[in-house]
Amino acid sequence: MPSFSLDLREPVALFVDGHATPAVAGRHFVNLHPATGLPVNEVALGEDDDVDRAVRAAKRAFKGPWGSWPLARRLLALEAVARGIEANAEAFIAAEVSDTGRPRHMAASFDVPRAVDNFRTFTRLAAHLPAESFLTDTPEGGAVSYSLRVPLGVIGLICPWNLPLALLTWKLAPALAAGNTVVVKPSEESPSSATLLGRIIQEAGIPDGVYNVVHGFGDTGASLVRHPEVAAISFTGESGTGQSIMAAAAPGLKKLSFELGGKNPALIFADADLEQAIATTARSVFLHAGQICLCNERIYVERPVFERVVEGIRAAARALKPGDPFRAETTLSPLISASHRDKVFSYFNRTRREGATVVTGGGIAELDEPWRGGFFVEPTVWTGVPAESRARTDEIFGPVCLIEPFDAEEQALAAANDSQYGLSATVWTSNAARANRLARQLDVGTVWINTWLIRDLRMPFGGTKRSGLGREGGVHSFEFFTELRSIISRF
Repeated sequence: MPSFSLDLREPVALFVDGHATPAVAGRHFVNLHPATGLPVNEVALGEDDDVDRAVRAAKRAFKGPWGSWPLARRLLALEAVARGIEANAEAFIAAEVSDTGRPRHMAASFDVPRAVDNFRTFTRLAAHLPAESFLTDTPEGGAVSYSLRVPLGVIGLICPWNLPLALLTWKLAPALAAGNTVVVKPSEESPSSATLLGRIIQEAGIPDGVYNVVHGFGDTGASLVRHPEVAAISFTGESGTGQSIMAAAAPGLKKLSFELGGKNPALIFADADLEQAIATTARSVFLHAGQICLCNERIYVERPVFERVVEGIRAAARALKPGDPFRAETTLSPLISASHRDKVFSYFNRTRREGATVVTGGGIAELDEPWRGGFFVEPTVWTGVPAESRARTDEIFGPVCLIEPFDAEEQALAAANDSQYGLSATVWTSNAARANRLARQLDVGTVWINTWLIRDLRMPFGGTKRSGLGREGGVHSFEFFTELRSIISRF
């Protein structure tokens, strides 16, 4: 597959029915670089007519060429998409850095390889999905009963801004491998990779209309959710947005899968490998400026090692370097937008007023031009956060954590579970019995023990409480993106 050049100054188009295309109304919005705050390009603003056009194209492709392709042909085409992403790694890295401001070395080491892995993992899994079959006795004689997984049709994929390529392909690969067609609504904050991916899919020989992208804001996503020809919605984003999608989808009884917010805890016991626990916990707080749903914002530490852990995380925070994302020494991402920076900073100010101790940070990062205009805040660590503080309960989604001591396992467990969210938790201990006991009792979708962020794409992923609805990953993605059909046959 050829490699493409990417001029980030060019407008970002919609991708509908196999072609990059402007919006019907010709409207645009401005895309800013989070590391500078300066305009990068304009993005086509999709509205109701554009959503309808994309859904109809997806429906035609599902009823037409794509629906007639055998599984083996689909999977060969998706492997070609994986090779196309590899061949165009530099273009995707440039798009990810421009849209999110994250350091280039992070985009190169995670975002692009994960996108390739998504396609290859789900392609392999699709070839070996389990099925059921039974010999059924009846008074009239025997019958054969068996099940088939059949695609749903047109799927709406509503994707977040923090890891745009990785999380789009996490949904897209199994949806297409299962035989569906899609309409993607990327975040308005990170639009570029989704349109670029359309070129890869086109070069892979996938029929027009299978993959469609409509950029826009909340109204665009709402139009996609309401469209009567959309069979299901897979959404990653804030819990409040998930509630709105659920309400909008209810009249059509659409199938829904949500990966929502988190307020993730880490529990560090005195018998842990403290050097590893401190280094990994600091990474779990500050990676991508805390703008990953699995980042930890609540750190509970057994009292004998509390001061050592606080000092270790403080030192890690102070060592982070914001600035030019193309410099190897840059280790701190900006926040995604001015409004998100202001939201995070409001928690800094409120928590200080409430009497918490600011161990480090709490301000706007001071940088030289052009990075002075970027949306950087200081990595921040609190202790002594009051019980009634919203810093304990709200997902802040920034480079920030509170650290609190505990004296007993039961106390740490109660604190960790005292949240409206239940996405993930991390346990640090050398006591295997304790670790496995806590893994059963923590009310979350994922528990890491003496590690963090290891992901096997074959495993289920999702959250409890307000952190999600359903599971994706491995065969569970195919359970969502298909329907089971029972067939009973006699000859």
